[in-house]
Amino acid sequence: MTTDPTTGQASLDEWMPEAFTVPLTNSYAGIDAGRGYRVPAVQQAAGVTYRQLDYWARTGLMVPSIRSAAGSGSQRLYSFADVVAVRVVKRLLDTGVSLQNVRIAVDHLRAHGQDDLATLTLVCDGVSVYECTTDDEIVDLLRGGQGVFGIAIGHTATDVAAVVRHLPSVDATEDADVGPGADELSLHRARRSA
Repeated sequence: MTTDPTTGQASLDEWMPEAFTVPLTNSYAGIDAGRGYRVPAVQQAAGVTYRQLDYWARTGLMVPSIRSAAGSGSQRLYSFADVVAVRVVKRLLDTGVSLQNVRIAVDHLRAHGQDDLATLTLVCDGVSVYECTTDDEIVDLLRGGQGVFGIAIGHTATDVAAVVRHLPSVDATEDADVGPGADELSLHRARRSA
């Protein structure tokens, strides 16, 4: 074990190399970005209730990127990245992170595509949320001595992928010609007339 010459302490990389390093090849690469997941699938994959998803969508905390609900009979449709974000929101809220910081974390996740999730780690120190893409950035935050909470998004995405592979999904591009906010009946009619 080598030590850092400036501090005389062992390197974090040697203590827990698997804690911060996400493999460059992700096991969710086969998840089709053109597929969407309805609420029951999201509930199962992210471990949340219908009421939580509904509340988060109505308050703007976690709005599905494919299709929002638009009245009675319509269903929300979440992308894979949305499902990962829902799981992250749940974990952050369960650990006591403030709603303001959870919103910031969601913004960080939305700024990345599905393929960028493998290298992303979100770290919260109770005051701010930081987006880290390298091990050095994480170590720099830890060196400050402040307690932090971190989520390796690549690992979370891999966990979600393992579940959604076995859940029903729908073609997200199928509804594009009907327009946003269309209810299920309108979508059904549009499919029949096509």
